[in-house]
Amino acid sequence: MVNLLNKINELNLSRRSFLKASTAAAAALSLGGCANTLTTASPDQMANQEGEWRTAACWHNCGSRCLNKALVVDGVVVRQKTDDTHPDSPDFPQQRACLRGRSQRQQVFGADRLKYPMRRKNWAPGGGQKELRGQDEWVRISWEEAFESIAGELKRIKEEHGNRAIFADGGDASKILALYGGYVSNWGTTSRGTWHGTNGPVGIGPSAVEGINDRIDMRNCETVIMFSMNPAWSSAGNPAYNFMQVKKAGAEFIAVDPYYNDTYALLEADWIPSRPSEDTALLLGVAHTLIVEDDPATNPLIDWEYLKNNTIGFDADSMPEGADPKDNFKDYVLGTYDGTPKNAEWASEICGVEPQRIRYLARAMSKNKKVAIIFGWASARTQNADSLPQLVMTIGAMTGHMGKSGHMCGVSCHTGSSNGGPGLVSAGKDGLPSVENPVDDSLNHTEMWRAIVDGKYNFTGQMKWKKGEMRDIDIRAIYHDTSARLQTADGMTKGIEAHRKVELVVSHAQFLTTNAKYSDFVLPLTTEWEKLGGFVTGNREILIMYSQITEKMYECESDQWIAMELGKRLGVDVSKAFPFDQKQQFFNQIAGSKVTLPDGKTKAPLVTITAADIAEWGVEGEPQEGQITLKEFKEQGLYQVERKPGDNYGFIAYKKFRDDPAANPVGTESGKMEIYSRALAQRINNMGYSKIEPIPTYIPPVEGYQATFSDWKSKAKGDYPFQVINPHYLRRSHSVFDNVQWLRETWPNPVFINAQDAKAKGIMDGDTVLLTSQHGKVLRTALVTERFMPGVIGLPHGSWVDMDEKTGIDKGGADNILCGPVSTGQGASGWNTCIVQLEKYAGASLIPDVEKPQRIIF
Repeated sequence: MVNLLNKINELNLSRRSFLKASTAAAAALSLGGCANTLTTASPDQMANQEGEWRTAACWHNCGSRCLNKALVVDGVVVRQKTDDTHPDSPDFPQQRACLRGRSQRQQVFGADRLKYPMRRKNWAPGGGQKELRGQDEWVRISWEEAFESIAGELKRIKEEHGNRAIFADGGDASKILALYGGYVSNWGTTSRGTWHGTNGPVGIGPSAVEGINDRIDMRNCETVIMFSMNPAWSSAGNPAYNFMQVKKAGAEFIAVDPYYNDTYALLEADWIPSRPSEDTALLLGVAHTLIVEDDPATNPLIDWEYLKNNTIGFDADSMPEGADPKDNFKDYVLGTYDGTPKNAEWASEICGVEPQRIRYLARAMSKNKKVAIIFGWASARTQNADSLPQLVMTIGAMTGHMGKSGHMCGVSCHTGSSNGGPGLVSAGKDGLPSVENPVDDSLNHTEMWRAIVDGKYNFTGQMKWKKGEMRDIDIRAIYHDTSARLQTADGMTKGIEAHRKVELVVSHAQFLTTNAKYSDFVLPLTTEWEKLGGFVTGNREILIMYSQITEKMYECESDQWIAMELGKRLGVDVSKAFPFDQKQQFFNQIAGSKVTLPDGKTKAPLVTITAADIAEWGVEGEPQEGQITLKEFKEQGLYQVERKPGDNYGFIAYKKFRDDPAANPVGTESGKMEIYSRALAQRINNMGYSKIEPIPTYIPPVEGYQATFSDWKSKAKGDYPFQVINPHYLRRSHSVFDNVQWLRETWPNPVFINAQDAKAKGIMDGDTVLLTSQHGKVLRTALVTERFMPGVIGLPHGSWVDMDEKTGIDKGGADNILCGPVSTGQGASGWNTCIVQLEKYAGASLIPDVEKPQRIIF
């Protein structure tokens, strides 16, 4: 098998040759009971045998998670397909997989799967040659040696420095570390940005599914205004299809974004190019237009009734008791007291949208039109954007697009993209007990790596928004379990420095990911295809139950098994975290699954379970009546609630609150939506990173458009004159799939450069270009386009770092090499913009990613 994998690696891998070779590799594995038994079989022989279609996990965090089926012949996947469980229709759509899910067998059976426990060659107790992390050779070791070495180091570090010296991600191994006395955790706003900490205090839904109406009601809209959204790439399942039905029903689409992406092209949206992270300025310009142009008799733009009944703080007459009436939102926008009207001209200078287009956008939001104002999360992944969700809410309240059919304002993203409302079907809990972590230290992602390097950080609790408290910290061990933290957190350059400082780094991994590459010990993981089964969901109407596709491969094990074996060496009682096996955990999820019945209110058991089922599974449980038998659910793999117009499953966000706010208050101090929010200002300002006002005001992002100038007033450009955004990309789900050769060939991961900027820099399609920020440097191949506005560069999110140690330049195009560890407001990660210099690279050209040697170890 090893020889065969080596031959695959040596091929000049076209899509055809990779498919042929990797299928042969998969066919050479007989997985019927022993992962290392070899047989001889050709791909044709395998394909001609009878097999079984099983539901395969598509478990990655793309926001859709669709139905994947694998044809298994003798333990080998020879073919994949997607949803054919029922006929397709707009009301009852199939859950069709995208190219990432359809290539998943190339991931599970990839030649670069990690196969055995291994340690860094120049590791020694205490760290050894720590500077070689990321470039050292690997030595194959046994599981016993891995556990004894890791446990020995953790014991030593605990004895010498205490549990506050151990940093971990928060997976199964972290439960064991909690039982061992605790660990330093981490937290961040990740994808949601400031939609995390702003929502509660101002009175809007904290989730992607709570702020907009459901997909069938959206067909009643006349206009859909989309901000920073691209579900065709980031949630590549039904969302774009749902939006197509809205278009077919007659709605027009407007897109506000620095990038005219594939979703906007599909919907023929009217594109309003707007600079990254400057949505606050743009929306203030919109608010000004609404205020000065509104006339209830001749030009009714503002819903004064909604503002009066459902909000506080819009004008001087609606301010809460004790607040200065002069601090209201309306007077701030008009510039009544600061002398600066936030009009379209003021906004245009910052956001780049022409004044007449800002006014056009405001008029398109008129209260008498059926309008959906919907945001992706991207615009809130910005430093100093803590008031942005509050401002989005304010615009929705001003125009009255809340709580009515065909009217909505909020987030349409991830599993809630195009389809708001609570889940109609859900899996049960696994029944495992929670394990309390005795250590309360928790590092925010924006300062996590700085804290490890510098030895101090601002404690605010783990997503608890506590008053900031500077603490000393001395991290000696980093334990990576379930996350890709080094790859996907802010400031990867500083992260690599942090990993080379500590005495021990451990990673669980399926491939030589960035976490694994900079570790001392790497423990090979099973994929979800090798586990008993589990659940995923991609929208409110579905629940997917996947099954085991193949036996465990090589010497790979699950996170949970690794955690338990480590716990035994550390001397903890692992039963306190895992009192029963994974089969019982899976069964508990099945038995606890619920579905909403056709009355739209009643929750009932989903799965019928018999005494015979319980005996066959060998688990503990009680028989129950449900909507589908256990056998049918396993065979079908999908339960989908059928929708149709007029059913009882419809969802109108904030309807009860709009109709009777006194009887249905939101969870704020006033019970109303707070355009003036003392609670929000107190939350953010107490944390100690930066300050905001109780009303939404404009605060320049740390690395926004204004930062591209050395002098804003004279408009003299600075050392980093371009803004970079990091679009989600169809080659990957975040960083997952980046090593899959099919996807590398199809989606080559260029850097997108506006044609005007490229011409000024002498850059043409295919040139290798260097992006330099204050935090790092990356190389990519240029793709010149008109789809990005001038001054904005698109570097796709999630590419695995490939650092040239001699030059300090990343040849992989990793976005977080350019992004820095900058802390503001609620600790939101600032991925939506960083500032860079762009130039044609004078060194050797990059080779295509698909031609790079795969990271095959052993």
